[in-house]
Amino acid sequence: MAGPDDIADHAPQLFEARRKIFPKAIDGSFRRLKWAIMAVTLAIYYATPWLRWDRGPFAPDQAVLIDLPRRRFYMFSIEIWPHEFYYVAGLLIMAGIGLFLVTSAVGRAWCGYACPQTVWTDLFVHVERFIDGDRNAQIKLQRAPMSAGKAAKRVTKHGIWLLIAAATGGAWIFYFADAPTLFRQLLAFQAPMVAYATIGILTATTYLLGGILREQVCIYMCPWPRIQSAMLDEKSLMVTYKLWRGEPRTHGTKRAEQELARAAAPSLVALANDPDHAATRVGDCIDCNACVAVCPTGIDIREGPQIGCITCGLCIDACDQVMERIDRPTRLIGYSTVADEEIATRGGQPLSPVKRLLRLRTILYFLLWAGVGCGMLFALGTRTRIDLSISQERNPLWVRMSDGSIRNSYTIRIRNMENRPRRMEIGIAGLPGAVLWSDGGSRETAGRSVRIAVAADQVARARLFVLAGAQGPARDDLQFTVRALDREGGEARGEGRFERPEEGQ
Repeated sequence: MAGPDDIADHAPQLFEARRKIFPKAIDGSFRRLKWAIMAVTLAIYYATPWLRWDRGPFAPDQAVLIDLPRRRFYMFSIEIWPHEFYYVAGLLIMAGIGLFLVTSAVGRAWCGYACPQTVWTDLFVHVERFIDGDRNAQIKLQRAPMSAGKAAKRVTKHGIWLLIAAATGGAWIFYFADAPTLFRQLLAFQAPMVAYATIGILTATTYLLGGILREQVCIYMCPWPRIQSAMLDEKSLMVTYKLWRGEPRTHGTKRAEQELARAAAPSLVALANDPDHAATRVGDCIDCNACVAVCPTGIDIREGPQIGCITCGLCIDACDQVMERIDRPTRLIGYSTVADEEIATRGGQPLSPVKRLLRLRTILYFLLWAGVGCGMLFALGTRTRIDLSISQERNPLWVRMSDGSIRNSYTIRIRNMENRPRRMEIGIAGLPGAVLWSDGGSRETAGRSVRIAVAADQVARARLFVLAGAQGPARDDLQFTVRALDREGGEARGEGRFERPEEGQ
């Protein structure tokens, strides 16, 4: 009878232990593209809070600022108020549709080049390579026992990672306050505690996700690959190993037979489909594993589409170098679609890039994305810089004056969305014979309008009294208008109600 120890020894392993990945350095067109995108995205992230934008003496001069105390969002010449949060919602909708569009057109290009996890992981990998050496040196160092040299490299590497992570967290909080002022406060330990706490949290998460977990985030933690997998089809562009051309693999032992077969065949496709050469033909893949060595997630692209592939294209660069050395055509691994590979296997001509992009799904995504963007631009271009809100006082709802006329009270809030003080005129319409005056005035000074000063980029509150005759419906329509008295002008309108007592009251 088997004991507990024997059962434990033969129990199935439900989880595979993590295999540390040591990506090999590679040079090529896709690697240079990743360098360029990484440089641009990091420069934008770190430098944007320090850009200045002159909005006048009454507004902050930081180009991009999320001003939580004043509840404002500034982006260069655009200023978003809390009641305009639908612009932020529109940007988020555009970002989501944009990801759908990119996935439909060029597969997981976002994951491979511009995702923050990819960018910072790539940066951390380059730091590790600079300290520990390339792939073989890293593997050798990993297996070596701890020594003074190894400890020094470990401390240096993780120290630089922590500095990058701290700079990442520090750059993020600069978007929420004036960057130079907050930077001086941080150095003098005079910044708010929430600033230090935010930097600490973001430092820890950046260090953990970009330096320690790396590909585990892309494969297991991130939900986006699962969503993208459902969006891909046979016409979606992805990194593809040309099975019809690369198989069967060889280590060079049948190279002479292969060259004879190639000389007799009109093309690679004809050679692949020729039964006479089926026994002697070998593919272009020499099973060197160069594509696996450079992969940042450690997958073998020759096994077909996988959730671990972020389509960064580094395996293309590695394979192209090998193909050039053995004097074979490049792009044994390349960006292609399942439909194109089926056509190529049969000897046909794949679709052109333009025809591949111009398909119904891609066009619909683009039209939807462009429609949302154009709608937001139109709303921004036509929005008024004055906003009006009206609140009728309910206690009491109306007051009967000594002459029998009826008075209602209202609280008016006027929002001046310009970065300068403005004089406003409040008027009423739609209630014949009515007059109004503001708190601090009197019935003797009443008229059809009152004037008020509104500070720059502020909301002014005014209490108004409207007086009208007792004859009329119990609830009458009333319209308030606010008009700017400066040269630029501008107007806002709001609907209200004028209440009278019911008959018999």
